[in-house]
Amino acid sequence: MTDLTLQPGAVTLSQWRAIYRGGRPTLDPACMDAVRESAASVERILARGEPVYGINTGFGKLASVRIDDADLATLQRNIVLSHAAGVGDPSPEPVVRLMMALKMVSLARGASGIRPETLDLLATMIERGLTPVIPCQGSVGASGDLAPLSHLATTMIGEGEIVLDGRRLPAAEALEKAGLAPLTLGPKEGLALLNGTQFSCANALAGLLEAETLLQTALVTGALSTEAAKGSDTPFDPRIHDLRGHAGQIETAAALRELMDGSDIRASHLKGDERVQDPYCLRCQPQVMGAALDMMRQAATTLSVEANGVSDNPLIFADTDEALSGGNFHAEPVAFAADMIAMAICEIGSLSERRVAMLVDPALSGLPAFLTPKPGLNSGFMIPQVTAAALVSENKQRAFPASVDSIPTSANQEDHVSMAAHGARRLADMARNAAGVIAIEALAAAQGIDFHAPLSSSKPLEAARALIRGLVPSLSDDRYFHPDMEKAASLVLSGKLAATAGTDLPAIG
Repeated sequence: MTDLTLQPGAVTLSQWRAIYRGGRPTLDPACMDAVRESAASVERILARGEPVYGINTGFGKLASVRIDDADLATLQRNIVLSHAAGVGDPSPEPVVRLMMALKMVSLARGASGIRPETLDLLATMIERGLTPVIPCQGSVGASGDLAPLSHLATTMIGEGEIVLDGRRLPAAEALEKAGLAPLTLGPKEGLALLNGTQFSCANALAGLLEAETLLQTALVTGALSTEAAKGSDTPFDPRIHDLRGHAGQIETAAALRELMDGSDIRASHLKGDERVQDPYCLRCQPQVMGAALDMMRQAATTLSVEANGVSDNPLIFADTDEALSGGNFHAEPVAFAADMIAMAICEIGSLSERRVAMLVDPALSGLPAFLTPKPGLNSGFMIPQVTAAALVSENKQRAFPASVDSIPTSANQEDHVSMAAHGARRLADMARNAAGVIAIEALAAAQGIDFHAPLSSSKPLEAARALIRGLVPSLSDDRYFHPDMEKAASLVLSGKLAATAGTDLPAIG
């Protein structure tokens, strides 16, 4: 397990990636001075006796209600318990761990008014593997991800549930087993914990990282399909892409050239090939995949900024002892980023499915119908292509922008919301769908190349094909296909298929 020291405000995408993959984050101790000063500022603000939102008033539409000093601890506890109103399945543990790390970094910026001991508990929970059970539905992505983050805060005060060592336990019991005690929240702390975009941002980052694996793997399977169809590598010539100038297009074309370099199959039809141009699913790979890469990089830029920002409310400025109420909790940047990632995932899968459809059609591929040596007696890849089409269509429906939707909440106090939470949360299912399509392409392309024996492909592509064939033998006669697809999908989702090709595939950052 990788240990990571995070500097609040300057955490890199590679560090977030490592946390999502299981790395253990800790804070740079230098941040604690700002945290202590922020907490002291809250005490000084309280001492003035003025009404300040989130510290000694009600919340949302009830902001005009003044709360007595004797009830401030109860106020913070009540907001946590009342806002823990999520529904649905528990969020995946890697996403929850990422959400906790995002919240930890945000609080450590020293603008949220929490005490060091509150931040220490959150950091220790991450370190000791305590994962709160966070229902995945209930946030509209404005006023922060209130319900999901409240479920996190609830566990810190000993309520709710926590997963520890694979067991789902009452939070108080899990904290005790880990040698920790529940918190009594101080002024502003409940609101600071439940206000922010960390749930939406964690899901969007997770989707982005899965999309990166999909893009890299689809470049490998796309090259395999080009070889299977005896397609041309001329469309990947750097001169073509330099004239257009898009960075992603240039890089994906270079990756495809490298993947196919040294192929005996390509050399076999350099001359005398009657075909003038390949279908778009082969010829336009750099243009489509490059555009997806550029879009994902823009999303990565947005999410990297958001991940390092402070998004609760009000914000504490200790130098002037001011609590300024604003709207940093509005997750519109995350919603836009999630929509971009969704479109990229959709198009990666769509192009992959078109290559599968091309390979099973003898009129287009020049290969046996449905990639079976005995078409008619056997159906071969007929229905896997149908499955790929079904998955792509499902992703098309899910790719509709979530950010253009809004619904008023909190008695119209919160009258425009981002819908970032479900816009980001859908990405995991979309990624699994696209992985299923790419897995089918991997099997179909390997099968197509089998028909070209004894000719071999390039060294990178033969390594990828050997990995596939190590799990799934060539299809001579029809057999139970589902296990083959599951094995291939595991190679896609794990990143092993992309890694085995051994080339420097484009990354998002």
